[in-house]
Amino acid sequence: MKTTLSIEGMSCEHCVKAVTEALKGVSGVKKAKVSLKANNAIVDHADGVAVDALKAAVTEAGFKAA
Repeated sequence: MKTTLSIEGMSCEHCVKAVTEALKGVSGVKKAKVSLKANNAIVDHADGVAVDALKAAVTEAGFKAA
């Protein structure tokens, strides 16, 4: 299953890495592709992963996800 999140607050590649690592830390996430240019993240994950869990991981990393 794939979910696309809009990410606010990223300004550099360090931010991209932080968001990517936060999303990969969520149980059930297979892959996370974060784009600074598009200000989004495309997350490939298992069916049971809640979108709220993905958003919470991004928030904990210091960014905002919608």
